[in-house]
Amino acid sequence: MTPCSELADIHWLTGNEARTLLAELAENTAPLHTKIATLRGQLSAARTHLLVEQAELRRRATAKFTHPEEMFFTRVGLEQSTDEWVAQYKANRIHLAASRQDTIKIADLCCGIGGDLRALATLSHAAGIDHDPIAAHFAHLNAKTEIRSDDVTTIDLTDYDAWHIDPDRRPTGQRTTSLDYCAPDRNAIDQMLARNPNATIKLAPATKLPPDWLDRCELEWISRDGECKQLVTWHGSLAINSGSRGATVLRSSQVNSVPRTIVGTPDQPVPITRELNRYIFDVDPAVLVAHLTGVLAAEHNLSALGQDPTYLTGPAPISDAALDCFEVREILPFRTRELSQALRTRGIGQLEIKKRGIDITPETLRRDLKLRGPNAATLLLTKIAARPTAILASRIT
Repeated sequence: MTPCSELADIHWLTGNEARTLLAELAENTAPLHTKIATLRGQLSAARTHLLVEQAELRRRATAKFTHPEEMFFTRVGLEQSTDEWVAQYKANRIHLAASRQDTIKIADLCCGIGGDLRALATLSHAAGIDHDPIAAHFAHLNAKTEIRSDDVTTIDLTDYDAWHIDPDRRPTGQRTTSLDYCAPDRNAIDQMLARNPNATIKLAPATKLPPDWLDRCELEWISRDGECKQLVTWHGSLAINSGSRGATVLRSSQVNSVPRTIVGTPDQPVPITRELNRYIFDVDPAVLVAHLTGVLAAEHNLSALGQDPTYLTGPAPISDAALDCFEVREILPFRTRELSQALRTRGIGQLEIKKRGIDITPETLRRDLKLRGPNAATLLLTKIAARPTAILASRIT
């Protein structure tokens, strides 16, 4: 149980006095120790710590939220929260699935600081539930909706049209990819699904799913800006096609645009070629994790450069959010010394280094290449016909 003194300080943090101090901290460019000394002249050590920590978390939260200065965070809550682009995509989909009703009631279980709840509350009547009273208090302020601090497994889910949950993947401090060790665990979630099957479950991309889920729910891996963020399992009426799997690609600059989604059968074979075409393509991580590279390659008539993790290649540029497109300039020696000389000759000082199926550390290679010059390029490292190959290319945007 959280001590009353700590809760009192948390409520002070979200009040008017702290709001003014947080705004001043955000604009203050003085060294950290100077800021702390100034605050300690008027506040307790606990409240000084809360202010400095909150200012730091808001700076870090700019990677996930467009207006973090209006929000409150805990360290764990920020780390585990869904960013606003992914949250809005999921909320839109939930709302569309239930659009046959004028208003829908959604429970956001294990809501944390309210990353998903904020988006859900803009489209429906959403209530957040979390066992942590501090997270619940912050979620109430962040999402401006109903919040309860409670055990999510005791909630009467029949009161809601649908529910969303983000099970704790580190209840013992160690990260897990097994639902059996999450909180609530697989058995508890199955019991909740039995009471109300209309659910959206947020999981880590590498989560090992129960075999019986694969036939009765829809799997969707979601990426944002080239990073696979989460695996979502859609159940009941929220599933578009039970038993299917998809990969959805989002971009931060496209909050309200149509997402790019690839749906199909996993592990479809991709034609292998020994000939590098004029263009080379890097597949989005969500597509890779969902094992849908074959579906994407077939759609664009692309070939792979080998059996191992590698790139796709084709004769023409392709504009597809699920693919990064590069124009091949030339193949360079893979040996570091000769590669360094070749890049120096070409005046390449800015180099993006990408790899597929090659055991090498890009930053170590960058250091060893001793880059100099005004020009920029991309270096793609992979295997062609099982031979390590260095491809100098230009990114097509």
